[in-house]
Amino acid sequence: MRIIGGLHRGYRFHPPRKNPARPTTDIAKEGLFNMLTNQFDFSTLKVLDIFGGTGSISFEFGSRGCADITTVERHYPNVQFIQQTAAHLQLNIQVLKQDVFKYIKQCTFTYDVVFAGPPYPLKSIPEIPSLIFEKPLLKTDGWLIVEHNPNHQFEEEPYFLKSRNYGTSIFSIFENTKS
Repeated sequence: MRIIGGLHRGYRFHPPRKNPARPTTDIAKEGLFNMLTNQFDFSTLKVLDIFGGTGSISFEFGSRGCADITTVERHYPNVQFIQQTAAHLQLNIQVLKQDVFKYIKQCTFTYDVVFAGPPYPLKSIPEIPSLIFEKPLLKTDGWLIVEHNPNHQFEEEPYFLKSRNYGTSIFSIFENTKS
């Protein structure tokens, strides 16, 4: 795995073996971050990466200048790996070992971008947008990005903005239009 853009572009990292995470492919990450670059100034973003997995998405945000990143991951070896890699790269990533759904319920912060890359077999994927918007965790004009496979459709959901398809990875993007 590698970071594909920003200050640490090309940096290769090796997550723990027997990792339960499904990392986002480089092609999908590149497409996603090209879109994000046209929408946001990374230096001003406050980002929440839920289902942090290997930390790949958090590392991309950090490499591109985002200095306020929170990653929620419950698998302890992944938490340690993200913390160690972030420290090595001098990225400001706060890593929380916690269940994502518990974090959402107790969270008192708002974010510019929330990225959700849940395991594809997770049955509660369709609930993620409503949980984020009910809380509310997004600032006005903020984006929720849910990575999922073709088994899920979000076009009819409130706040749905657009989707991008990269093979078996689809990013459904929601925008908080409330002021």
